[in-house]
Amino acid sequence: MNVALVTDSTSDLPPELREQIGVRVVPLYVHFQGRTYKDWEEIRPSDIFKGVQQGADLPTTSQPSPQDFEAAYAEALESAERVLSIHISSKLSGTFQSASIAAEKFGGRVQVFDSLAASAGIGMMVLRAHELLQQGAGLDEVIAELERIRDDHIVRFVVATLEYLRKNGRIGGAQALLGNLLNIKPILTVQNGVVDAAGRARGEKRALKEMVKTFREWAHGRKRARIFYLYTGAEEAVHALQNEIRALGESVEEVYTSEIGAVIAAHTGPGIYGYYAYSL
Repeated sequence: MNVALVTDSTSDLPPELREQIGVRVVPLYVHFQGRTYKDWEEIRPSDIFKGVQQGADLPTTSQPSPQDFEAAYAEALESAERVLSIHISSKLSGTFQSASIAAEKFGGRVQVFDSLAASAGIGMMVLRAHELLQQGAGLDEVIAELERIRDDHIVRFVVATLEYLRKNGRIGGAQALLGNLLNIKPILTVQNGVVDAAGRARGEKRALKEMVKTFREWAHGRKRARIFYLYTGAEEAVHALQNEIRALGESVEEVYTSEIGAVIAAHTGPGIYGYYAYSL
């Protein structure tokens, strides 16, 4: 069966990789300084950070419309029998809902999958689905594998500033002030589809060591793992993280390192870096 893949821009797949695997990417929207932009296509995180530093209000974001997805599905079904559409956690965005509404127009030919993840967590599922489809797997088999990965993976990331999280209502003002004064680095995860605290460390070096320690404990005893790195404005930090994980000597396949897009950056701020990983 010929199955086409669709995802949304919060998958943060590198552009060259999107082209290589032929996935259609439906953009979310960023509303900033009186204008609306398509994520990845018309705005980058640096545009947001520069504007906020100059005094602009934080941007807001919104999901694609059902009509946006209808157009993508109609195009995909011109050359495919079915569509598998993989999206950001339904607990973080209305994107999954818009995709599901659009899918109803196509008589069961479109399957929408809730990744319960964000950024590279979605991207890794899209790539795994592509790999299995290329190997001749059926759609049910692919979805079963995505469900396994959704239930058994690890994600950790650090943010450089707590201000974006505070302004987006993730943490209180007093906690943000205390964290900034004491140089506390929150270590975050995505648990059951929502962003949650996984720990904290005082200073960049300790945060890095804690993320590496967590990965080592998770990877121990697993025959093979795949890791996907994410960052924005923290290239040196993500390279240091890569080097530390390589030094562990575990059987880990590095798949890609991707800068996050403007939608995710609008909620986390600059200086974010971390990883998603799953085992085979």
